[in-house]
Amino acid sequence: METLANLESFVRSAESGSFSAAARRLGLTPAAVSRNVALLERNLGVQLFMRSTRGLTLSEAGERFQQSVQGGLDSIQGAIADIKVNAGQPAGVLKLSAAPGFGMDYLLPLMPAFLERYPGVVPDWVFDSRPLDLIAGGFDAAIGAGFELPPGMVARELARIHLIAVAAPALLQGKRRPKDPSGLAEFPNVVIRSPLTGRLRTQVMRNHAGVEVTAKQRVIMLVNDPDALSRAVVLGLGVGLIPVPHAAPHLESGALVRLLPNWYGDVGAVSLYFTSQKLLPAKTRVFIDFVVEAFRSQNIARLLSAR
Repeated sequence: METLANLESFVRSAESGSFSAAARRLGLTPAAVSRNVALLERNLGVQLFMRSTRGLTLSEAGERFQQSVQGGLDSIQGAIADIKVNAGQPAGVLKLSAAPGFGMDYLLPLMPAFLERYPGVVPDWVFDSRPLDLIAGGFDAAIGAGFELPPGMVARELARIHLIAVAAPALLQGKRRPKDPSGLAEFPNVVIRSPLTGRLRTQVMRNHAGVEVTAKQRVIMLVNDPDALSRAVVLGLGVGLIPVPHAAPHLESGALVRLLPNWYGDVGAVSLYFTSQKLLPAKTRVFIDFVVEAFRSQNIARLLSAR
């Protein structure tokens, strides 16, 4: 049975065409790599490389052998790395990002159970509504909506975010309620700018029958944060199209009432973002699994939906 060192020396030498380059990659001397390959050739009874002063060239037998062992070697090394990375209890600082309102209302309440299960992990939360460079910022994971997906990151959808039209009761006194989203223009509206582009976005709303109508808004004030939008609407400054998670507590308290109860806007997914590396650190892997399971078991997606 050939040793892993002999096989790895052969594969890395074949990839680079040089014992010296393979040695630098493996942390060995060129002489050690050459000995490992020579031992492999002797044991197999075939010449794997044609050697010359210009470098190494795979023989016909060497090409066939490389194709046969390459995938198996990568799998073995992956298994070894996985054991090293994920052995033992997850531990370490876990840098996380989320929007302030959503994070405090829906993610912080998950932390007591998470910390009880994984006491060695220290969550380091950054609550910020602005778009962040997750890789440059050293984040292990982020939860939010509207992120541009940079190379090296993947997104796992948790729920859909819906907008609903709401207003303070005092604003509606003596006024006729709108029949569809086009009627919102009859009221003053507080409107949010996109945190990504700074532009105003035309919002299309749909009813339960699938009919779509553009929401017409007479803008009297602009904000750049959904929490600020909620507060402005509670103050009676105007009607607002507010994400369900931000509107829900004010609807429960009676500070806001919902207009157009059969209409909503779909503004995209709230997702869990993390690096696409095959071997995630244990602390990141268990956090992802924990949040996904919590959203499922607590039916949080339904709480974010207007339907």
